[in-house]
Amino acid sequence: MSIPKEPRQLMINVMYLVLTALLALNVSAEIFNAFDMVDKGLKSANKSLDDSNSKLPQLIKDGAKKKESLQTYADRVDGVRSTSTEATQYIQGLIDELIDKGGNRNGQVDEDDYITLVGGIKEIKGKRNYDPTTKLMVDAGKGEELKAKMLEVKSKFLSFVDEGDRAGMESALSIAIDDETWKLSANKKASWADFTFGHMPIGSTLPIFSKFINDVKASEAAVLNYLANKVGTTSELVFNKFKVVSSAKKSYVIKGEQYEADIFLSAAAGEDSKTGVAISVNGSPLRVDNEGVAKFTSAASAVGVKKYTATITLTNPVTGEKETVKGDFEYEVGERSVAISATKMNVFYIGVDNPIEVSAAGVPSGQIQVSMSGPGGGSITKNSDGTYNVKVTTPTPKGEFAKVNVTAPGMNASKEYRVKRIPDPIPMLGRERGGSIGDGTFKAMPGVFPILENFDFDARCEITDFLLIRSAKRSDPEYSPNQGGKYNDKSKSLVNKATTGDQYLFSDIKCKCPGDNASRNIGGMVFTIK
Repeated sequence: MSIPKEPRQLMINVMYLVLTALLALNVSAEIFNAFDMVDKGLKSANKSLDDSNSKLPQLIKDGAKKKESLQTYADRVDGVRSTSTEATQYIQGLIDELIDKGGNRNGQVDEDDYITLVGGIKEIKGKRNYDPTTKLMVDAGKGEELKAKMLEVKSKFLSFVDEGDRAGMESALSIAIDDETWKLSANKKASWADFTFGHMPIGSTLPIFSKFINDVKASEAAVLNYLANKVGTTSELVFNKFKVVSSAKKSYVIKGEQYEADIFLSAAAGEDSKTGVAISVNGSPLRVDNEGVAKFTSAASAVGVKKYTATITLTNPVTGEKETVKGDFEYEVGERSVAISATKMNVFYIGVDNPIEVSAAGVPSGQIQVSMSGPGGGSITKNSDGTYNVKVTTPTPKGEFAKVNVTAPGMNASKEYRVKRIPDPIPMLGRERGGSIGDGTFKAMPGVFPILENFDFDARCEITDFLLIRSAKRSDPEYSPNQGGKYNDKSKSLVNKATTGDQYLFSDIKCKCPGDNASRNIGGMVFTIK
């Protein structure tokens, strides 16, 4: 933005930041560091505004003593200050609630909501978490409440301005809500709040809240300066500290796209003067628009972290001398790729849910299309957590595979999977699979049960039938066909006859597992009573 002629206007505009945070699925720590840097810069500017605003009320009240008719302007000072304080506390309350919901969740912001990094630097725990932001600001309606609050605060500030001056003063107030752009968004956002805060990590929204606080304090400064002018008092404060700010349209770009950023000057003080601003990046000059903003673009031709140095040269409003300030920035270029991975095994099994995860770097999950093709009778559904469930019905022939297909903007990919039946379970009598067994233990068992050993899926097989044969010394074998896994009356009678030396054969044990159309034979067991 340009450096205005009026110092009060300068104070309103110099810290205005347009922050557009279009985050890819994978955002580097460096990007969050950039958000932290911008947030700290805004907080520093807010402190400067507080310092300047705190000195104006007394100047206005003193100036109003010169004439009785000026007392009306002095009477408005406390209302202006309280409006600013209440709005700032409201926005800070939203910040504290987000930090708490992303951290300790005990209803207040305390040490447990932060972690301490190397060097004693404190960082909020949930800065990468976007659920609290979406739930509070979008689902719970706090975002739309914030929009209404900001418009209400602007209206209150204007109420302290003479009616005849309000039309001209309205444009001087920094508070502005763009309630039209979101309606044109390609992402079909549901509201201004969804456009501004939906699926935004907490760390990326903090500069947005700081910017709203800055708007309030800058608007307070504008009204106070208006009142000061009315009583014939001018502020003696100046801006004399400068900082380069780079506002990137996207901090993570895909190979083949362009990196785009707005570079402008952030000032902490100033005075009336005509200031020429020149901006360059890596030594190459950029065109500066009427608002003092230069747009920097760079082709994303190779992947990796890219760095650049922005330089701003201007005439210092305090000294009249040329002054140059620099800032180092970076952005990351990624390449679109697709990853498909089975979260349990490398095979799809019939009769159970086969969970998989699908991701495409640099592409929002809503733009990813996943489908099944090939043999196996496969179908795929999306879960609420973003993962997918694959269901299959037919084993794939040897050399053939079922395919998971992924389509996303600018890419197509697929991966092949074999389809198998659930492996044969092991027949068990309690914990025994055969061999010598005590008659008491043998008689206590209620029947035969199938066990799926080393199978990670939630599946359960059922015994359909088996043949029980008792072979005792000097006696003919006794037979009992048994339906199901639990002993029928005849089988239980044979088991109760067990004595030392008897042999029991469980033959032709059959079972059905999920997805089976018919019973499968899983072998037999032989026990000798000891």
